[in-house]
Amino acid sequence: MSTPTSTNTNTDIELGEVVESSSHLATSSNETAKQKDDFYLRYYVGHKGKYGHEFLEFEFRSGNRLRYANNSQYKNEPFIRKEVCVSDSVLEELKKMISDSGIMAEDDNKWPEPDIVGKQELEIVLKDEHISFTTTKIGALIDVEKSEDPNGLKVMFYLIQDLKCLVFSLIGLHFKVRINSLTHIH
Repeated sequence: MSTPTSTNTNTDIELGEVVESSSHLATSSNETAKQKDDFYLRYYVGHKGKYGHEFLEFEFRSGNRLRYANNSQYKNEPFIRKEVCVSDSVLEELKKMISDSGIMAEDDNKWPEPDIVGKQELEIVLKDEHISFTTTKIGALIDVEKSEDPNGLKVMFYLIQDLKCLVFSLIGLHFKVRINSLTHIH
């Protein structure tokens, strides 16, 4: 395995595999390979402004891949791209989060359109269901309450918060584990 490299390049960085403490990482017997491929999630939030196109985007795709990109050009921050492999258990928990949230039953027709503030997009394929939502960037829960569909938008708002926490934890955990394990090699 190679050591972590600087994130100030525009090339994809292979990060390896995020390992869970669970000893059962294999696919459960009732889940076929076809069912595993019937899952996709992509989230994007961004805007174009003083510092150019700034955005955060992540996606979970087949092959248990989590891809992450963050382009915050504020104070010349570098463009960050990362890719990690996650276990089947992580994907199952992600699917459970989505199902429990109720997002698949929502409709974005009454949600605020993208504007100068920016936009966010959420696309999910879960088995035979497919949703693709687009709305404005939401800064706080008060923005949700002022919308024409506060209940539906609240579902998206809270799911996005949970998804971001999960993704940041997975990416952060990987680097901490990799960096700490490298310091113990003599």
